[in-house]
Amino acid sequence: MDTLHVDLLVIGFGKGGKTVAAATGRRGLRVAMVEQSDQMYGGTCINIGCVPTKALVHDAESRRPGDTPADWYARAVTRKADLTALLRGKNFDMLDVIDSVTVVTGRATFVGPREVEVRAGDDVLRIDAETVVIDTGSEPVIPDIPGVEGSSRVVTSTELIATEELPQRLVVVGGGYVGIELAGMYAQFGSQVTVLESASRVFGREDDDVADAARAILERQGVTFLTSVRATSIQDADDGATVTYEAVPSAGASSVTPGGAVTGDLVLLAVGRRPVAAGLGLDVAGIRTTDRGAVEVDDHLRTNVPGVYAVGDVNGGPQFTYISLDDSRIVLDQLVGSGERSTADREAVPYTVFVSPPLARVGLTEREARAAGHDVLVASKAVAALAAMPRARIVEQTDGLMKFVVDATSGLVLGAALLCVDSQELINTVALAIRHGVSAAELRDAIYTHPSSTEGFNEVLASLA
Repeated sequence: MDTLHVDLLVIGFGKGGKTVAAATGRRGLRVAMVEQSDQMYGGTCINIGCVPTKALVHDAESRRPGDTPADWYARAVTRKADLTALLRGKNFDMLDVIDSVTVVTGRATFVGPREVEVRAGDDVLRIDAETVVIDTGSEPVIPDIPGVEGSSRVVTSTELIATEELPQRLVVVGGGYVGIELAGMYAQFGSQVTVLESASRVFGREDDDVADAARAILERQGVTFLTSVRATSIQDADDGATVTYEAVPSAGASSVTPGGAVTGDLVLLAVGRRPVAAGLGLDVAGIRTTDRGAVEVDDHLRTNVPGVYAVGDVNGGPQFTYISLDDSRIVLDQLVGSGERSTADREAVPYTVFVSPPLARVGLTEREARAAGHDVLVASKAVAALAAMPRARIVEQTDGLMKFVVDATSGLVLGAALLCVDSQELINTVALAIRHGVSAAELRDAIYTHPSSTEGFNEVLASLA
């Protein structure tokens, strides 16, 4: 058996792990990066997550009325594959050019606290390290629904976006943000999309006015929502798969959808993602996990085993690539910095759901702010009614609204929900304002380029004057 001793071992080529590996390698330390598949260099985001799905969203939005849906979709899938292959190669090269970094392709299993065996076919390599970073990401949850196992028409998000033929009918089981993004995308490509959601409404984390506006946009784009229902079985047939569902009475539901069935060419399972920790041999290393299967870490991302860290989705934190990047900063601060940085430092972390237009939010919702005891001012306006935001008309996307939640006493922004063109960019400005105590009045009176979506802040926040 071949052996290798390194200063740092990283298991998984995700954003956090590869950033730690590159920064450490550039300092001249010996680094081993282990990734189980050469099709996953760069991690989930590059290959099967953020980048390919957002490329497909862009192409779905770009389809013109005269474009044949099947041909346009096939073109989009090819472009997506070319893009991910390009970025996968660049991510491999990012580490491969560093002399002290070795990329190993194979499956790693702990055989000691900081020692693993990596297997690729009959080849076995044992690696021991002074420091280990686990970055194995997350994977789709497969619900225990009769008929799922063995079905040729049930897919996860990974398999769906690799499908070269556009499904004429798509059934989405799960109305979370992954399911909603893909539902909106495939509807715009031309699929007939039905979403089954067990909760009484979709966009459950948002205020009712924001959630209702986002749902209405998706319905106009062709998505059908069945809420307060649970899938009870899936049965393949020659012309598709039939999903049978039953009613789930939910608190707050204005009505209850009766049980029934819906048929799709494909059925997407989108009920969440879970950390990929099983099969790593964590018990052999003595590394503790949480009751949800994540690697247990403290605020500095340290496991209970000295010298072993966990970053990204596998540690049970928010499942965002930019959180994994921030995880890498915390670990690097432990390894080569002051050791003071921690997850407790995070404030006003934004997120975006890439429907069309995207929904981005940061901070408190109006509901959360009132529940926390704030005296609240709300500034909200439909994008179509904004005279000072001509960019929305220029790009022919006037759907949505902008909403700010402001503390009446201090004038500081508590939160914002932006359902509008460019919101994935705008929300970062609002997040920065919240983190640095920039008032709503300062955002309102700031000078913004023209024509830009940011100008909407001037008019929306003017109602607070």
